[in-house]
Amino acid sequence: MRDLIIRNGTIVDGTGGEPYLGDVAIDGDRIVEVGKVEGTGRREIDAAGMIVTPGWVDIHTHYDGQASWDAVLAPSSWHGVTTAIMGNCGVGFAPVRPDAHDFLIELMEGVEDIPGSALAEGIDWQWETFPEYLDALEAKKRAIDVGVHVPHAPVRAYVLGDRCNTDYVPDAGEIAQMAAIVREGVEAGALGFSTSRTLLHKDLKGVHMPGTFAGSDEMLALGRSMAGLKHGVFEMVSDHLGDDDEWKWVKGFAHETGLPVTLVATSAGAYQGDKMYNIAEESRREGMDIRPQIAGRPTGVLQGLTSSFHVFAGHPTYRREIASLPLEEKVAMMQRADIRAALLSETSAMKSGAMSGGPDELLARVFPLGDNPNYEPDREQSVAGLAEAAGVTPMEMMYDLLIRDGGRELFYQPLGGYFTYNFDFFRKNMQHPNVLFGLSDGGAHCGVIADAGMPTFIISYWGRDRVKGEKFPLEFLVRKLTSDTARAYGLNDRGQLKPGLLADINIIDFAALRLFRPEAIHDLPAGGRRLVQRAEGYRYTVKSGQVTFVDGEFTGALPGSLVRGGREAVIL
Repeated sequence: MRDLIIRNGTIVDGTGGEPYLGDVAIDGDRIVEVGKVEGTGRREIDAAGMIVTPGWVDIHTHYDGQASWDAVLAPSSWHGVTTAIMGNCGVGFAPVRPDAHDFLIELMEGVEDIPGSALAEGIDWQWETFPEYLDALEAKKRAIDVGVHVPHAPVRAYVLGDRCNTDYVPDAGEIAQMAAIVREGVEAGALGFSTSRTLLHKDLKGVHMPGTFAGSDEMLALGRSMAGLKHGVFEMVSDHLGDDDEWKWVKGFAHETGLPVTLVATSAGAYQGDKMYNIAEESRREGMDIRPQIAGRPTGVLQGLTSSFHVFAGHPTYRREIASLPLEEKVAMMQRADIRAALLSETSAMKSGAMSGGPDELLARVFPLGDNPNYEPDREQSVAGLAEAAGVTPMEMMYDLLIRDGGRELFYQPLGGYFTYNFDFFRKNMQHPNVLFGLSDGGAHCGVIADAGMPTFIISYWGRDRVKGEKFPLEFLVRKLTSDTARAYGLNDRGQLKPGLLADINIIDFAALRLFRPEAIHDLPAGGRRLVQRAEGYRYTVKSGQVTFVDGEFTGALPGSLVRGGREAVIL
């Protein structure tokens, strides 16, 4: 008798092969049979009419603090993710000296928009070294598995102290100390090393994060510290993707060590033309394991009264009389004719970032989401387009939309590659074999972004709903969300439905799968707010053989733990 048998489902096994009808049998935490399963199970699930897939392996999250207090790791766990990799973008909480806790909290709050009060109250700091951090993560059971990079900024802070984010250039001895810390962390089970070289990443004081301007000698030394190990991904966020100087040493590192590199672009230029595709193609031709990451759509800033930003947020009247009010009182104030007239007559004190092009230009690429979010809308569906149709100004239209539905409406502002009002750029790059699906940012950007449901969006939109252009076969999308991401990080014990592999499985009512409008909730420590997005259609999620979610509800099972690199490999 098997522990669990999933029967009669359409199996999309993560290999990229054609879906087929069949069963999956599980004993303990492993898959033992796939196909036609005889006999009975202690528990059986009828998956007729549903697809059965491996659990999603999400390689770009920021649960570094949340993982120390939260066993569920929502919202990623709501969306079929069974393995989440964190420590991305060079930020994290280890190694750390006892007097540097606040520095790392302020850095994470500035870079990843995670409330500092929540981090300060939630993290118990049962570690100093990176191996001790791994041990602390491993001691806590969870609904999903987590893996982690050694992040550059804490390493720099540990060695250089107050000089870590200045123009101080470390000497050879200090670089060697940093390299030794990285090596120690990866040997202990970190999945790799991460760094950030984008001007977007700053701490709360507006100072660029440690490592942003580190020289190629430092970058190569930290990367080379992983040489000779059987695992170790070099993850890098950069404004300079493909630029000659950086690209030269990145390629040199990949050729020299044979270790994988994954690149995250932050500049708008990378999301236009063929720059990203050409990097992927050059890497493929030269046999380099260099993999750009791409999401299934542009990163979406969410404007609204329940988020941290909207086009009136910098107006004097809003700042002075409305910003600090509870939501209902904000809406009541903004319904007053005098307040409306004042706000519409004022200009924003914000002159950079999202507001740099002026509100009318901005609102041509801002879209109300409604109850059924459309992430590939036409210009006519933008706030500016709706305003033109109604014969009002874009700011008047935005004002009226902002306070509808009790102020709970949110507005999607796609960043980067949405100048053509379609996702053709994304489709071209998503299909390249060297491109990885990533950038969900689960756990981060709590006030303005809710992209942790990216796997749900990818599988439903690109596999079923897209009308503006070609979709993708379901088996391709499942492979890219499971075995491709798992193998990129050497996690060869998961990502496919095969005997001997971990029983990490989603059972999905594909026809019913959908995303809801994001919402603000206050469930972080110290009452911290975050934007989250819920889904329906996940009938069951199974992690290591245990059912963790049924119809979106957590069962209480906690089979997940820490994934240590180099210790999970099996032959597929």
